[in-house]
Amino acid sequence: MLDGKTIAFLVAPEGAEQVELTEPWKAVKRAGGTPRLISTAPGQVQAFDHLDRADTFAVDDIVDDADPASFDGLVLPGGVANPDILRTVPEAVRFARAFFDLGKPVAAICHAGWTLVEADVVRGRTVTSWPSLRTDLRNAGATWVDQEVVVCADGPSTLVTSRKPGDLKAFCKAALDAFS
Repeated sequence: MLDGKTIAFLVAPEGAEQVELTEPWKAVKRAGGTPRLISTAPGQVQAFDHLDRADTFAVDDIVDDADPASFDGLVLPGGVANPDILRTVPEAVRFARAFFDLGKPVAAICHAGWTLVEADVVRGRTVTSWPSLRTDLRNAGATWVDQEVVVCADGPSTLVTSRKPGDLKAFCKAALDAFS
């Protein structure tokens, strides 16, 4: 289904919700795709299980050197700290926005909507997220709904959004469909 496709996973050096990184990663691999971990710094990223430190993962490329055109899609895992950090790094915001400019699919879960807000890519789109982002997303011009997964194909790229780890099964399925 994803044979020959490479999917970028953009995370900050610290703070990604581990299950929101690992479940889509495994789904991409099972579908025959190649996931690549992109971060703002080389080395390892520290994932979290809510507020507790979890595992570390090796960075494949730093965002400064990664070319969005060389990827077939983008996954933005949540976690509170992860997107909050990413939205303050101009290179990370430009990297995320480039997928929309190139018409490539993007999948964002939980708090990852903050990165989308900063990239100014939600205006006129219907999205979902962790409930506390509702006002931020609406203020950025999105229509926010409380649903397990939302697939918005309005615009040049498909945007898949979900609310929380409990939505991962639907999120992974919708993301794989969009990346196909």
